[in-house]
Amino acid sequence: MRSTAHHADVIIIGAGIAGLSAAHLLTGAGVGVSVLEAASTVGGRLATHEVDGFRLDQLGPLLCTSWPELTATPGLGTPELREFAPGVLVHSDGRRHRTGDIRSARGALRAVRTRSSAPQLAPGGYGDQLRTVSRAGLGARNAGLKGTGLIGTGFKGTGLKGAGIRGAGLRTTGLRSSGTVSDAIDRARLGAALSRLAATPTARLLARPERTALAALTAGQMPARTVDAVLRPLLSALLGDPGLTTSSRCADLALRDYARGGLCVPAGGSGTLPDLLAASLPPGTVRTGVHVTAADITTVRTKEHGELGCRSLLLATGAGAAAELLPGLRVPAFRPVTVLHHTAPAPPPTGRSLVLDGDRAGPVAYTAVMSEVDPSRAPEGRTLITSTVLGTPPPDLDRSVRTHLAALYGTPTDDWELLAAHHDPEAVPAMEAPHDPRRPVRVLAGLYVCGDHRDTSSVQGALHSGRRAAEAILTDLGVAPAHLGGVGLPEAA
Repeated sequence: MRSTAHHADVIIIGAGIAGLSAAHLLTGAGVGVSVLEAASTVGGRLATHEVDGFRLDQLGPLLCTSWPELTATPGLGTPELREFAPGVLVHSDGRRHRTGDIRSARGALRAVRTRSSAPQLAPGGYGDQLRTVSRAGLGARNAGLKGTGLIGTGFKGTGLKGAGIRGAGLRTTGLRSSGTVSDAIDRARLGAALSRLAATPTARLLARPERTALAALTAGQMPARTVDAVLRPLLSALLGDPGLTTSSRCADLALRDYARGGLCVPAGGSGTLPDLLAASLPPGTVRTGVHVTAADITTVRTKEHGELGCRSLLLATGAGAAAELLPGLRVPAFRPVTVLHHTAPAPPPTGRSLVLDGDRAGPVAYTAVMSEVDPSRAPEGRTLITSTVLGTPPPDLDRSVRTHLAALYGTPTDDWELLAAHHDPEAVPAMEAPHDPRRPVRVLAGLYVCGDHRDTSSVQGALHSGRRAAEAILTDLGVAPAHLGGVGLPEAA
């Protein structure tokens, strides 16, 4: 196959992780590839910038260690990931509590059983109800998880019903008065539900009725306090969707991935992922600072280099830019995201935890002391706090965010310094119902599109769409899929 300085078998427009992952699979099969990027660096929305020794993500989406493409994509190798502490810290009613860790479900259950074995109180006290809970059992098997997903299903079984717990409330007077025991029960129920969800195949989740994530949550049978204070903020963070208008199927997939592994970020910043992919391609494959003005299957016109010839064209830009080059391509709605980076004299006392706002009382959806999660992002001895605002940001952004962070962390923020703030109105392609998580990447023979807008709106979705596009190109070029180096197509979330 031919490949010269101005011609390639396949031209890929866009050097984000979708286009770069496709380039790896194609070059590995012996196909000549040229990747054109308008910006001066690769990565697109996953860019990381250095400011005063801090490494600051432009957007910095949350990753899951369970995502198969993080380890299956050629060129990434085994990327160095920094995990958050298990579960999440939810700030609600003036305090922070840890939840959402399936590994802690047994601990919560033991706490309930320990309290249930305490000496019996006088009639009308807590003792009788607690022993009823202990006899009924709170494990996933006895809890009677009904359905295959967490969204819109919840618990409906004899174990919890026998304990006097049904639907969204506690029906026994004693348990209603005991916040500690109620919290332990809720943690056990949520942990068991997540554990069951982690084992559910993708096909079963995609076969469930589809509606908005919020409608499915409110129609489910998890306790209302768990839905409002835990699942809503957690799903908003995972999906980048504060209104939870995302498809309930996509929400189940996101929660399933969360349940299968911990939340994490790439060491050194999100930009390390595209940097790894670009650096391991053959020299000269990626060309930055190239602006494409028009394109078709066999010709790409650029400002800097005139016309470039190819046999196939892959659009790996954002959905809006792809539609400009390919009129008629459907463009989804987008979720705006704003990321702020602060430094403080001392780190807040939350360690490596991801902190969520369970009350939705301010602009910050989630925040973390990133210098604790990934020390390489801050100079030695310095503190980096990264916070994310979903939706339209408030007018007085820094002041509003610092006021909210003071409540979330329980510490004054008057002396915190804003290092950078980045707003992207098209940060997350919306996945509103009905949503096809495997939208076609082949427009016609010789013309292809990939990106998170063709899959799920995540790093996993972007990488997997690049894999699907590369496979389609190889098939149309007559190159056997086995030339992908024996890497099968893993089940994606």
